[in-house]
Order: sequence, then C-alpha cells, then structure tokens
Amino acid sequence: MKQFFTICTVSVLAGSNLAIGVASEVPPSPNGITFPAGYQDWRVVAVSHRSDNNTLRVIFGNDQAIAAARSGQTNRWPDGAILGKVVWKDGAIPEWPQAQKPDKFVHAEFMFRDSAKYADTGGWGWARWKGPDQKPYGDANVAQECVACHTPVKDNNWVFTRPAPLPPVAK
Repeated sequence: MKQFFTICTVSVLAGSNLAIGVASEVPPSPNGITFPAGYQDWRVVAVSHRSDNNTLRVIFGNDQAIAAARSGQTNRWPDGAILGKVVWKDGAIPEWPQAQKPDKFVHAEFMFRDSAKYADTGGWGWARWKGPDQKPYGDANVAQECVACHTPVKDNNWVFTRPAPLPPVAK
C-alpha cells in the first residue's frame, strides 16, 4: 500500500506542471515560518476534493504526522507533526472524461504542530504559499485567518483532514 501511495504522489506531482524550487529559494511566510525543505518526499496522509471551488488536494505528513495518523493519535497531533496540503484546480483527463487530474497549481499550505510555541493559535503554526512561484500569502497575522477558517474543527485539533484508512497488511 505504501508503494501505491508513493506512486500516486509521484504521479500527482509529475502531472501537475508544478515546478517548486528548492525550499531555500522560497521566501518565508510573513509570520516568519519557512517553507519546509523536502516535503515532496513526505508520505500521503489523505487526499480530498472540494466541490465548491473544484480543487484537488494531497495532504502530506512528515514522519511524526505519519506515525500519528497510522496509530490513530490525531486528536491531539503530536508536537513536531507537520501537515502539508498541495492544491490544484480540477482538470479532465482527455482520454478518460470521467476522471479528474491536477491541473493549474493553486497553493501549498502547512500546519506546524508546536503546542507551546503556537499556543495562541490552537497549537499550530500556519503558513501558505500561492502559485507556482510560491509567493508567501497574507501578512504577519495570517495565522488568525487560518484559525478563523479552522474553528469548525477545533474539537478535532483544528484539522479538517481525516487520515485515509488503509487496509491491514497481510502477513
């Protein structure tokens, strides 16, 4: 199953026409959060689709986030967990009109779990970068906008994403 998700992730990224430079080339968010290097190698936590704005999303996690997701310990995510979401507009696959594929890149956003450092924003640091050039989004108070949006899921540790259930591994 891990191989399946790796293949899907590579396929999604390869088919997206997204060219993100090295993280050091991406300016930090206005609130000082830096773009996480190597997120493209993280594993998939879940995928989602928003019908209100016709976007596809892949939600990645660093090692701490993956360990929490696989063990069901996501309400409270552990300190050190980072969730990343990469968003594209829906695109049709010409040879298979019923299927969707990533099309125009919209943004990448990340949630950094540190309950002490980010106590004023639900224990999460929030940042977003827009467009293929990864322009930092918002101002120094961008986290307040994120918290306002995520308030409906504050009882789920401020996270909308539900990890994708995986079937048990055969022994």
